[in-house]
Amino acid sequence: MKAQVYKDARPAEHFARFHERTRRRRPDWVYEAVRIVLTPYLLLFYRARCIDSHNVPQQGAVIIAPNHFSFLDHFFVAVYLRRKVHFMAKSQLFQRPMQFIYTHGGVFPVRRGHADEEAFKTAHAVLARGDIVVMYAEAGRSRSGELNKPRHGLGRLALESGAAVVPTAIAGTERVRNWRRLQFPKVTVQFAEPVRFEQVADPTREQAQAASEIVFEDVRVIHGRLRTEGRRGAIQAARAARRAAEGAGRRPISAD
Repeated sequence: MKAQVYKDARPAEHFARFHERTRRRRPDWVYEAVRIVLTPYLLLFYRARCIDSHNVPQQGAVIIAPNHFSFLDHFFVAVYLRRKVHFMAKSQLFQRPMQFIYTHGGVFPVRRGHADEEAFKTAHAVLARGDIVVMYAEAGRSRSGELNKPRHGLGRLALESGAAVVPTAIAGTERVRNWRRLQFPKVTVQFAEPVRFEQVADPTREQAQAASEIVFEDVRVIHGRLRTEGRRGAIQAARAARRAAEGAGRRPISAD
């Protein structure tokens, strides 16, 4: 397994152009091209399936908060969503020639190993225009195959922006590296109901951590269910929730 590099030595100024582009522009044709190329791969090899994508609001500022096992998690989250999303990603990814794909495809850097206020400013700019940001609650990839502890950054962005936060569980990508042995795990993504916090202009670290914990508890619950009951059980539970909603006279929803 390749060793992790936890600090990017390049100066903050190196990444200014990537932030500026994301703040001014939405993802362009590159986003659609990557979607077209990768979608068949994700569906055929990993038998990817999404549950409850209706929980992602159709409009307005949204933070999608998944767990993180693999570099492919970005694509599994986005492939079933009609709305284009922006991704926070570690700055080490921004190397030629791939940095062109990333910056035109909605990805903006978080300078690894530093308190990167520019990344938060970019995320706020995206949310301010009513778009979607994907921010991993754990702030980095888990290499153990188990969920890590959430970090306070997610809670900070949620509290400062007041955006809806959609807890999201991704199951199966902890085994994505098995493709080297021609083993392709079945991957399931499930979106929980949005969580909304009262907006706080300058939250303390403790407040931010508490908000992250609230969001990630939902991730833990649905991820645990996906692991213990499997995709079929999760789909059956979603259908049962739909029937209960219909019985209560609410607008019917469907499991994807």
